Amino acid sequence: MLDVSILRQNPRLIEDTLKKRGNTSIDLNKLIELDEQIRKIKSEIDSLLHTRKVISKEIGSIKAKKGDSKELEAKVKSISLEIENLEESLSKKNEQFLSMWLLVPNLVDDSVALGKDESENVEIRRVGEPKLFEFEVKAHDEIAKDLDILDFDRAAKVSGSRFVYYKNQGAKLERALINFMLDLHTKNGYSEIIVPYIVNEDSMIGTGQFPKFKEEAYNVEGQFLIPTAEVPLVNFHKDELLSESLLPIKYVAYSACFRKEAGSYGKDVRGIIRQHQFNKVELVQFTRPQDSFDALESLTNQAELVLKELGLPYRVVMLCSGDLGFASAKTYDLEVWFPSQNRYREISSCSNTLDFQARRAKIKVKGSKGNYYPHTLNGSGVAVGRCFAAILENFQTKDGNVKIPEKLVSYYGGEFLV
Repeated sequence: MLDVSILRQNPRLIEDTLKKRGNTSIDLNKLIELDEQIRKIKSEIDSLLHTRKVISKEIGSIKAKKGDSKELEAKVKSISLEIENLEESLSKKNEQFLSMWLLVPNLVDDSVALGKDESENVEIRRVGEPKLFEFEVKAHDEIAKDLDILDFDRAAKVSGSRFVYYKNQGAKLERALINFMLDLHTKNGYSEIIVPYIVNEDSMIGTGQFPKFKEEAYNVEGQFLIPTAEVPLVNFHKDELLSESLLPIKYVAYSACFRKEAGSYGKDVRGIIRQHQFNKVELVQFTRPQDSFDALESLTNQAELVLKELGLPYRVVMLCSGDLGFASAKTYDLEVWFPSQNRYREISSCSNTLDFQARRAKIKVKGSKGNYYPHTLNGSGVAVGRCFAAILENFQTKDGNVKIPEKLVSYYGGEFLV
């Protein structure tokens, strides 16, 4: 969440951010009004506490002299009741304020292009040339069916739509990709963590998934299946005071991810591009505030390394203000080439959330000049299923086989899917 001092000292900054994002659901004036009411009630409580303390001291003096203090005692009782009523009112106002404040998105960095939606995202660079095929290319789900490596029909019987069984060479390739990605990132300074797949509501609030996206999460008796390993990785340091000497902290985790995809009806109904359960390797960093934008470039380059090593053509896109994620101040998407669709598709999203998540998760750093909130960054390194699909399409051969990328051969244990 944002520093509340911004609301008090520079509400125009929040107003500008909401306009840039196209967000019309936040009542900023109501937030300002509630904050003023809260501060007024706190001031009244403090004043009454002081008065009660003075009177109580006076009562003590009177009693020591065997005097009559009944009138003052009645006054103390009346003040205590008033304080109790004010505290009840304060609690309700705080709850109302927080429920609204948690829905305010992060500030948009000045370097982010203004735009309404993904059509106005800005391409930064392209890496690798899409291959020109001398035969009619197949989509990844067709290739998978021919090779008998994915089973959608049985998954539908067992779990419903948007689920899949990986089998035979497909299961082997998925495992090879996960191990390849983890090794690549750990060799470059990321510490590997195996995370829980179920988290509590506070953790989802900490990373910004809740309350805004609560209806999109799978609820398991009041706890929630993770939509990304970002949630348990960032909350690994929830409620902690970290030593500045530890920064930057870099974590990598493979996990299954679970999303209802409620708003995606009719989108990507074929194949494994959009599933309710999918595998992903996630990168997370904790940095000093002054280092976070350099860290975003570094994290993005690290995610790109997966695609470079595998020889997959891709591009880097900076998201415009209207397409920016709720918790992010700046985001780069990596989009990999899908020849069957003749376009690039998202395979990674790399974001700088500034201190937005650290404030929500109550993560602080002990610095030489006092405690402060670190900046957190996250990025896919990368979505495994989409990488799997991109390999099938970009490395398909005329005879119906799939060539394994050179850097993946030792992990897979062969040169072709046949």
